[in-house]
Amino acid sequence: MARRKGRTLDGWLIVDKPLGVTSTAVVGRARWLLNAAKCGHAGTLDPLATGILPLAFGEATKVLPFLVDRTKSYRFSVRFGFETTTADQEGTPSRSSQVIPDADALNAVLPQFRGAIEQVPPAFSAIKVDGERAYDLARAGVEVTLAARPVTIHALELISVAGDTAGFEVSCSKGTYV
Repeated sequence: MARRKGRTLDGWLIVDKPLGVTSTAVVGRARWLLNAAKCGHAGTLDPLATGILPLAFGEATKVLPFLVDRTKSYRFSVRFGFETTTADQEGTPSRSSQVIPDADALNAVLPQFRGAIEQVPPAFSAIKVDGERAYDLARAGVEVTLAARPVTIHALELISVAGDTAGFEVSCSKGTYV
């Protein structure tokens, strides 16, 4: 068996993943910078997501399977009044609406998104399709249709409303797309 290059390094590094970088790229960069033989992460964040990405090195990687299945928490914002071609901030506007919900309207619909639900991940997600990331295929013009998946939303709260933008906080199971 070939020996891994790099030094033996055991422990954790908590990274604030920036916008536009894949989780895999963060692992690769950290492994290179620290000349580490073994490194992994505790769950994929899409390139457009920012936030905490725990990296494990060496013996600490043995804990990763237990962390990946744990509840995750996210803060996110939604801007109302238009839809984009990619269902995210990278796409170009494809439809618009003059309807901007207020806090009461948003709080009234939140219960239907809590609990065990079926969620269809977006085509521009990190899910692998035939060995390739769905977002790579979708950006290359390939039509990507993903099946609904069971996820659990433990908590979903409205935390702010300002003009056409609302902020939310969610606690959810692995595999949930926010």
